[in-house]
Amino acid sequence: MPRCKKEHSKRRILVVAGYARSLVNFRGPLVCAFVEAGLEVHAAAPALKEDTATRRQLEEWGVVTHDIALQRTGTNLLKDFNSLASLYRLQRALKPDIVMSYTIKPVIYGTLAAWLARVPHRFALVTGLGYAFTGEARGKRALVQRLVRRLYTAALSRAERVFFQNPDDEALFRELGLLGKTASQVVNGSGIDTARFDVKPLPQGSPRFLLIARLLGDKGVREYVAAAAKLREHYPEVVCRLVGDTDENPDSISQQELDEWVASDTLEFLGKLADVRPAIADASVYVLPSYREGTPRTVLEAMAMGRPIITTDAPGCRETVVEGDNGYLVPVKNVDALCQAMRRFIEEPKLAATMGARSRAIAEEKYDVHRVNAVMLEAMNIYRVETAAE
Repeated sequence: MPRCKKEHSKRRILVVAGYARSLVNFRGPLVCAFVEAGLEVHAAAPALKEDTATRRQLEEWGVVTHDIALQRTGTNLLKDFNSLASLYRLQRALKPDIVMSYTIKPVIYGTLAAWLARVPHRFALVTGLGYAFTGEARGKRALVQRLVRRLYTAALSRAERVFFQNPDDEALFRELGLLGKTASQVVNGSGIDTARFDVKPLPQGSPRFLLIARLLGDKGVREYVAAAAKLREHYPEVVCRLVGDTDENPDSISQQELDEWVASDTLEFLGKLADVRPAIADASVYVLPSYREGTPRTVLEAMAMGRPIITTDAPGCRETVVEGDNGYLVPVKNVDALCQAMRRFIEEPKLAATMGARSRAIAEEKYDVHRVNAVMLEAMNIYRVETAAE
């Protein structure tokens, strides 16, 4: 992570997150870019004060931290109203010039609170669609979809600009009328620090496949496990690993299901890792059979470390792979196609090295985090405003 240069000015920005650690792990370079642009940077997330490591890192960069009452998942309207009230009180007290929110609830309630608090510049980053947009719209999921879409419409129509991480999500929001007349822009994901995620040699011996994800059905975890089981029937020496943790999301894999997979010797479960780089370094091929993404960060990490990619021909995923160049695209929910793509790396061992090299090149050319952040700051007029203020 770059060392931030503290150059506070009178202009103040508040970054609103739904998960404290993401401010460092996923948005650290962007937060640093705000600091280096001369802004007084504040960050808000639930339980941020309790996450000592995250809070200390942010404060070392010169960021002022704040706790907010926000539940990342769930549809309790009373608790969500309390989240809106908490964000409103914070913004009325801080009087920021700019608010940047990312992920569903921070975008909705952070943007609405900023509008109510009369914050002049309001920006939102849609990093993915999540449970409210994926899967069949039946029962509770259908109710959640309708509610979330109405809330998105109320919030995003009051934003100055909305950033998306793939063109399919932007097109869907336009088609559904969720943006109103608000400007929107597609950026190349969250970007990746290609210095921190540097190339590592491929492991020797039989191919080792890896999936890193929250353990949700929509991430394609079940398809990955099914493909691993089929593959190991013919190639018992092949290793298939899974990194992640169960989630409060209604679509989460149950602990019982996970235990059964491990007991059947279908895969090696590594649990939740604070640093995924050793797991990627010990993998030959990265696999993500997700149903839909913003731009999957784990794929970018694996690409930067020189690993070929197998992912789905789905929004957010398809942008990361040039078919047959740095990996393969397979249809969503198609276990046979996924298994066949994995099999190719077993039968053609040299593919991993050649495709992995192309992954690294694409990561440098398209997804370098500093390039991505520069595009966002320019769109937010931060550099231009700072120059004019001098």
